[in-house]
Amino acid sequence: MRQNKRKFLAFLNRFGLAVACIIVFTPFLWMVATSLKPDNEVADGKWLGSSLRFENYSRAIEYFPFGQYLFNSLFVTLIGTVGVLLTSSLSAYAFSRLRFRGRDKLFGAYLATLMVPQQVVVVPMFLFMRELGWVDSYMALIIPFVFTAFGTFLLRQNYLTIPYEVDEAAIIDGCNHFQVYWRILLPMIRPGLATLAVFTFITYWNNFLWPLIILNDQNLYTLPIGLQAFHGQYSTAWNLLMAGATMTTIPSLIFYLFAQRYISDGIATSGLGGR
Repeated sequence: MRQNKRKFLAFLNRFGLAVACIIVFTPFLWMVATSLKPDNEVADGKWLGSSLRFENYSRAIEYFPFGQYLFNSLFVTLIGTVGVLLTSSLSAYAFSRLRFRGRDKLFGAYLATLMVPQQVVVVPMFLFMRELGWVDSYMALIIPFVFTAFGTFLLRQNYLTIPYEVDEAAIIDGCNHFQVYWRILLPMIRPGLATLAVFTFITYWNNFLWPLIILNDQNLYTLPIGLQAFHGQYSTAWNLLMAGATMTTIPSLIFYLFAQRYISDGIATSGLGGR
């Protein structure tokens, strides 16, 4: 009886995962299918057109400066991801390994910022960027999101799984706190770093609201903003828009595939897996 129950639960689990995968992948497949349709068959309600127009991708690249927007997105995303990993790993080290008065209360206050949605702070952020003279600059796209409470929490949880005896042994051997952080602990939390890197990469790459507010110079547009070029006043080239959206999705998908083997370990170690 128990064996039959386990088999039934395993079947339900797999069935639920299959349904979830279908729900997740259906919009992506529709996007790719629409990107390959001829211009006059985009709104016919069918999944596939009468012919596959791969030239839509080259037309999309010619329609707007795709190369410039791709460079901007890659530059902002890669620099921002490295910055988040550096600041989050340092602050997480301080909150998990250093002992100072008010540490836990300060950490709780830092986590409280997660409850504030981005839409609430965009106006103060814009005014602050204007005072610094960073409007229409890469600095404005990168710096405001380099310091994140989520990254600090994620890596702090990874640090807490490492015994304090490791720090003490390294200090006895002559290491200072920075050497303990850089040489000993940081290599031990690589799954957490990979998980945070994926989350941060996707956040920077897909960020739309903040670049829309802070940028006026089209030479600094990222891909999500650049895709607006396909929205005309009277009509929209949906097949070209979907081709651009497909090309925009590929880098984050590739980055995830390279880091996926670390992600499950990083989430399990950090305590975000529901344990």
